[in-house]
Amino acid sequence: MSGFSTLSPLENIGVLVRLALAEDVGPGDWSTDWTVNSGRSGRATVVAKADVVIAGVEAAMAVFEVVDSALTVDTVLGDGSRAGSGDVVLEVTGPVAGILSGERVALNFLGHLSGIATLTRAYVDAVVGTGARVTDTRKTTPGWRQLEKAAVRAGGGLNHRMGLYDMVMVKDNHIAVAGGITAAVTRVRARNEQRLPVVVEVRTLKELEEALGLGVERILLDNMDLRALRSAVEQTHRLGSGRPELEVSGNVAMDTIREIAETGVDLVSVGAITHSAPVADLSLQMV
Repeated sequence: MSGFSTLSPLENIGVLVRLALAEDVGPGDWSTDWTVNSGRSGRATVVAKADVVIAGVEAAMAVFEVVDSALTVDTVLGDGSRAGSGDVVLEVTGPVAGILSGERVALNFLGHLSGIATLTRAYVDAVVGTGARVTDTRKTTPGWRQLEKAAVRAGGGLNHRMGLYDMVMVKDNHIAVAGGITAAVTRVRARNEQRLPVVVEVRTLKELEEALGLGVERILLDNMDLRALRSAVEQTHRLGSGRPELEVSGNVAMDTIREIAETGVDLVSVGAITHSAPVADLSLQMV
C-alpha cells in the first residue's frame, strides 16, 4: 500500500484556516463591508464565559493574520492555561473589518479545541493518584488531528499515536486475517525495520497469555470487565520490570474511568475526549 505525505503542524493550520475562511467569508463579508467605515481601527478581546482549559490559540491567531495582516494579536492566556468566566484569552487590535470578519472562524477553532482540552483535563483529574494516564485515540475530526491531539496535550493527556505510520497496532481484524496473534506479530517482527513500538489488542485472558510471550511493548485490553482487568494486571506484573504496558480501551466514561484506573493499568484511552467534547464557551467583544 502506498503512503501519503503529511503536513507539518504549521502547514496544516494554514490549510485549515484558509479552508474555513473560504467557506465563511466566501466572496465577501457584506455585513461588515456595508456597516463599518473603511480604515476604522479598534480593539477586541476574546473572553472565556465559563471555566475552561485553553487550546487552539495558534490557530485563532492565524485566522486574524490571514484575514488582515495589519491586525495584531496578543496572547494573554496560552494553550494549557485555565481560564475562568470573564478572563481575557486574546487581544486583537487593528482594522475593525478584519476583526469582525475573522471573529466566528477564530472562535470556532478556539472553542472546539478548548473544549477538547477542558474535557481531557476532567478525565485526567479523575484518575489522579492511581498512576494511570489518559490517552487519546484516532477518533478525530478528519484534517484536524494535529490540532485536536495538541489540545489533548494542553489538557494534560497523552497522544496514543498520530496515525497508522508511527506505531504498529495489531487489532482484532489484523489478527483474524493473519491467522492469530502469534502469526500477526511474527509477520510484524519480520518487516519492522523502523523498530516502531508494537501494540497488540486482546479481548480475553487467554489471548493476553499468548501476547505476553511475544515481547511486545504494549497490550491493549479491549472491553474487559473490572475483574478481568485486575487478573490481567496481576498476570502481567509477574513478568517484572520487562513487562509490557497495559492499556484499557472500550466503554470508558467519566463515571467509570476511576475504577478502571484503580485496577493498576498504565493507560486508559478515551475516544470521547476528541469526538464528543462540547465546545468551550468563549466570545469576542469589541472594546
